[in-house]
Amino acid sequence: MTSMSRARVARRIAAGAAYGGGGIGLLGAAAMGLLLAEVQMAKRQVGNGSSPHPPSAEGLYGRAYETPDEPPLLLVMLGDSTAAGQGVHRARQTPGALLASGLAAVAERPVRLRNVALPGAQSDDLDRQVSVVLKDADHVPDICVIMIGANDVTNRMPPTRSVRHLSSAVRRLRTAGAEVVVGTCPDLGTIEPVQQPLRWLARRASRQLAAAQTIGTVEQGGRTVSLGDLLGPEFAANPRELFGPDNYHPSAEGYATAAMAVLPTVCAALGLWPAEEERPDVSRREGFLPVARAAAEAASEAGTEVTAAMPTGPRGPWALLKRRRRRRVPATDPTPAPTPEPST
Repeated sequence: MTSMSRARVARRIAAGAAYGGGGIGLLGAAAMGLLLAEVQMAKRQVGNGSSPHPPSAEGLYGRAYETPDEPPLLLVMLGDSTAAGQGVHRARQTPGALLASGLAAVAERPVRLRNVALPGAQSDDLDRQVSVVLKDADHVPDICVIMIGANDVTNRMPPTRSVRHLSSAVRRLRTAGAEVVVGTCPDLGTIEPVQQPLRWLARRASRQLAAAQTIGTVEQGGRTVSLGDLLGPEFAANPRELFGPDNYHPSAEGYATAAMAVLPTVCAALGLWPAEEERPDVSRREGFLPVARAAAEAASEAGTEVTAAMPTGPRGPWALLKRRRRRRVPATDPTPAPTPEPST
């Protein structure tokens, strides 16, 4: 599927989500039946969530930066097993811990991490998760990172419904005053045990949903980072290093790769990234595009950021597409392990 045709499909899905449509499918009925059969086979082979619950990484990071009159930044993770960090055994290996450590080092300020993500969650669980996050109006997060979408594809949630739930979550968080970064639906075709024809079908469905998620998120004032096939080349070259013990969820190295892609956008959303890197770099094919086209291009290239840029024009809303350089999450965080929250 070309970038232009993917943009058209993404626009249709996003429009259906915005105006209450519910019938736009990603795949035909026969193809979807085959996809589901293959998914169930893959799930049995890899376990898909049968590994132990993800370790809790909630707590304070960057304690060395504490000052009496400046509260820590509050980072909240929402979404599914990827946001929760399923597949690793140590708290510091989860994406939340990696992002909190990296953010503390860049901001030179402590970061308190909270994680309400639920393994197995679909986008319709975001309403509950956001309600939990916003329950205390005196502690609105500075930044929220949402990773969601894979379970929507494998459980046949209509993409318009999926995007509607995500857009609502972003809108509620932004209205409350939080910045929002969404890691869009990953490429399910990169899972090692998955075979053809599922690999091609899963890749197509994943990218279409990711592009529609980008449109819905950007229109509500959030930013997206394409996870796409971010880990695909690494999985192919080093599957035993980048897959976790269940061969389905990322390992510690896999989550570190994803965190390196998301961290720059988290920092940029909080105004912490160098100003010179906020300008589009033509040599990296960055620039301003209609949001649907930017969404389609981002879905095809992992690690690409899309954020709102201009008011709606003749061709619809415009967005800034950036291919930020990947940087390693700082490995010398002053407090690599979180300070446990007091029990209540």
